[in-house]
Amino acid sequence: MAEVSNLPCDGEGFCMLCKTKPPQEETLTCNTCITPWHIACLSSPPATLAHSIEWDCPDCSSIYAVGETSTTNIVSVGQSDGSDNLIAAIRAIEADKSLTEQEKDKKRQLLMTKGKRVADLDDHEDEDEDEHKKKKTKRVGKDITDCLDKDLYCVFCMNLPKRPVTTPCGHNFCLKCFQKWNTSKNNLTCAKCRCSIPESMARQPHINATAAVTIRMAKKSKLISSEAQRADEAFTTERAKRTSKCSGKIVVTVPPHHFGPILAENDPVRKQGVLVGEVWKDRMECRKWGAHLPHVAGIAGQSNYGAQSVALSGDYQDDDDHGEWFLYTGSGGRDRSGNKCRNKDQSSDQKFEKMNKALRVSCMKGYPVRVVRSHMKKGSVNPPDKGVRYDGIYRIEKCWRKIGEQAKYKVCRYLFVRCDNEPAPWKNDVHGDRPRSLPVIEELEAATDVTERKEDPSWDYDEEESCWKWKRPPPLSKRAPKARKNAKNLSPRERLLEGLSCTMCRNVMNIPVTAGCGHSFCKSCLEGAFSGQTFVRERICADGKNLRSQKKVMKCPNRKCFIDISESVKNPQVNHGLMGTIVSLQRKTEDEINEDTSGVESCQDSN
Repeated sequence: MAEVSNLPCDGEGFCMLCKTKPPQEETLTCNTCITPWHIACLSSPPATLAHSIEWDCPDCSSIYAVGETSTTNIVSVGQSDGSDNLIAAIRAIEADKSLTEQEKDKKRQLLMTKGKRVADLDDHEDEDEDEHKKKKTKRVGKDITDCLDKDLYCVFCMNLPKRPVTTPCGHNFCLKCFQKWNTSKNNLTCAKCRCSIPESMARQPHINATAAVTIRMAKKSKLISSEAQRADEAFTTERAKRTSKCSGKIVVTVPPHHFGPILAENDPVRKQGVLVGEVWKDRMECRKWGAHLPHVAGIAGQSNYGAQSVALSGDYQDDDDHGEWFLYTGSGGRDRSGNKCRNKDQSSDQKFEKMNKALRVSCMKGYPVRVVRSHMKKGSVNPPDKGVRYDGIYRIEKCWRKIGEQAKYKVCRYLFVRCDNEPAPWKNDVHGDRPRSLPVIEELEAATDVTERKEDPSWDYDEEESCWKWKRPPPLSKRAPKARKNAKNLSPRERLLEGLSCTMCRNVMNIPVTAGCGHSFCKSCLEGAFSGQTFVRERICADGKNLRSQKKVMKCPNRKCFIDISESVKNPQVNHGLMGTIVSLQRKTEDEINEDTSGVESCQDSN
């Protein structure tokens, strides 16, 4: 076995020959492979300082003949499989003075990992740049979290911090990661820079409120953008088909609690609204156009607000459909626990609560109710051949309770009468409905809890205009946004910048500093709030003797916070995560403004 005369230092810096860890000034780094070597253990160390600058280790220099220079042996990688070609290619990269150190490192990495030739490295670099540009173009404007600086991410999990904690040195961590680090290591140092952390902060860390709000707003903007990019058509997975779940865009612009017909002004796609007789392939597509939002439930409404629409699907035996009017059965009274989700047998009485109460409210107020019919509805007048059809506006005239077809339990019943300005889809009439007398309902004789409208209906026929219209203002949508004074139409980036404001000067933070309590301020504002104050208070007793000085408590400038932040005031450190995020948001906002300005100028020039 050949004698081992030269060995480098290992990954931890220990010489593999003498087993000691030499100081940095006693090591020499190879110019080719960047490996450290212990000078004292080298068989032939460099003679002069000039030789040590361009020194090659014994492993890299062993392929060259004595007296030859490295430039005479440069060959292309790929001509042979020997190690001499690899080192020659590395030397060619090092000899190229047109490359920066970063470009040299990248080419060396490609050479070692992908086996590229020197001539192919430039082409591969161009391909990588093009691919990176394509990916970046796809992401632009879609993910607002890209504006968050990398220093805002947790050092341990490399994700946006969950309940972010900022150390006095300005680094950010997840609360869980930070506590795990201090517990496992049992020390009071920062995991990134190893600066000391006050014991009070390590034992009881405070959430960085500004960072938490910024991350929450960025994620919310991401969800909103993903919601806006939802598929136009509802799509289902195999599991979703079994559970009747779906997703897809709502095309119309009416709120979820909209009463009455859906007009052309609420249809930005077709500009015609939802027409009577329109047919959809299933309930999912019907939901897309807002006629009836629930996928499965037959009633859409709120118990104290009213019902907006119902679906006739033949789920109850008690339903009696005559086209212009029908008797509708309420919901509930069935045991659908466990695996009984399709159980159709009544197990208890129905009551005027939840959706049944919503229909009752619409009856008493005279609200218009949209009605859709399914092709599965048996016994109805001219049901659709397939899918779901919108049959127009109906009004509930009466409601009561009676013993159901199963002759055991009571069910809620509702009398619906058609009152739409458009003719029914099964008729060839030109005009819509006219006020008609109510049909005779025989089951009312044995009914209980009968409810009839005692006031004028909100939706009624106008004799002068010869049409059905709102006689009273329609109920306001429960989810309609409240009008705010001086409301601003801000972009997601501008909202994030607004959330990164200093609570003292009310402007976007300039050089943000996070105090030990978790609140962030401008560095100048924080220092200005405590300027001229000392950190200790000298005490003198009555007889003139000096007592031990006392630490002065400096409360946080935030009105609702009473935590001492004297350590943060004494040595404020910039929160680089917030700083980088602010700079990135400001730069991208300025770029958008410049693009818009240049676009307007070009349009004016063309005109």
